[in-house]
Amino acid sequence: MSSFNPFEEKPLPIEKTFMNWDTIYPCPYNKETTDPYTKCRIVLMNGTEFEAQWFSRNFSRHCTDNDLRRELALVRRIEQQQQKRISCLKPKNESILEHTITYEQLAVDLTSVLAKQEPDCLVRNALNFALLEDFDHLYRYSNLLDYEYGICPKKLVGGYTEITPARPTISEHRYPKDSIFPYVNNDTASILTKLNIGIITAAEQQTMNYYMNVASLYDKSDLGRRLYQEIGMIEEQHVSQYESLKDTTATWLEELLMHEYTECYLYYSCMQTECDKQIRCLWEECFVQEIAHLHKAKDLLCKYEGKEWQQVIPCGDFPELLCLRPNIDYVRSVIETTTGNTQLGECIVPLCTLQADDPFYCYQDVVNEKVCRVASHAVIDRYINSKGCDYRFEVAPNPICELQNRRCDNTELARNPECTPESTQVCGTTKGECSCEIQTEEGPFCI
Repeated sequence: MSSFNPFEEKPLPIEKTFMNWDTIYPCPYNKETTDPYTKCRIVLMNGTEFEAQWFSRNFSRHCTDNDLRRELALVRRIEQQQQKRISCLKPKNESILEHTITYEQLAVDLTSVLAKQEPDCLVRNALNFALLEDFDHLYRYSNLLDYEYGICPKKLVGGYTEITPARPTISEHRYPKDSIFPYVNNDTASILTKLNIGIITAAEQQTMNYYMNVASLYDKSDLGRRLYQEIGMIEEQHVSQYESLKDTTATWLEELLMHEYTECYLYYSCMQTECDKQIRCLWEECFVQEIAHLHKAKDLLCKYEGKEWQQVIPCGDFPELLCLRPNIDYVRSVIETTTGNTQLGECIVPLCTLQADDPFYCYQDVVNEKVCRVASHAVIDRYINSKGCDYRFEVAPNPICELQNRRCDNTELARNPECTPESTQVCGTTKGECSCEIQTEEGPFCI
């Protein structure tokens, strides 16, 4: 595919991109027939639009120039219309928990795709680290879905994504200070790295917000409410991790330009990969709107800071487009080599390297004082007691032998050194020089 530069496109006047109520309220997708990755793209772009308006509001709250604030309000209103339009693609008859499966499938396959194309080892390590945790969340929610609704999770993910445990959710709870990574340098980071950080931060933030809001609305059981509470806390942790990768030395207007460029990149990627004709038309319309927003941001940067867009994005050509696709082989390789890792300070380390008095154990002793009261474990325990074994969709036995027992939920892996494999792989060099390259059916990748 030839390169595409959104800065070379002629934008519509922004006032021409307002929408009426009929346009803002679209025809929802059919939850029975719509491709799972179409649903994932909808969740992704809903989160992207939330991030756009959330950033704009914070910018406005830190801006003393009312003329500039009016310009922000203009763009933000259209971003709000876009967000309302995309969020209402979800049908009324799709439950909170069914929709949650889409959230977690997106987290797994989006993170995998970003990690596989990410050139910076620091960012790739962060992606792989959280990948296993979202993967385990998909397993926990899937067991709850089958137990309380009798709905087949494999059908919801289309067989594209495995459903099996990874780093147990109970082991993911870490001391807050152990959720910050070193930030990348904007002067040396590639445009792909900057895009990836912005995309994954927005996506995880949307998941965090969704769980924050729906935990109290889940009306099937207290156990389900508690599961949303627990996993929502891990999503908060993920947002802290991902947003810490961002170089915050950029100005507000530079960040505005980068946000709009990211939206253009994502809508263009959605246009090129969408299989649903109706939804593809929506992505195309949103892309036209975002071109107008990007050029507005470019003009504001020039007017208020005297900078050209090339000083922020040296080459406007889009890098490799984002394409959601199955990543079963890749995820299995990450499970096999990194499940026993945790975080200490700014580093990802094997659990066995921690000292007995390290913050991880102190936090675990408080939060997970009574294992039987930890919702992520209780869900699996209750399912096993009812059905005899847990719910899984696997193409082969779990890559970790400690996780192959389907009649007992493992609550010690990555939490108790004596029950955790010591092998670990963390990339510590630049791409092309890594000693941690692995072979998969899709080719070699760095872990």
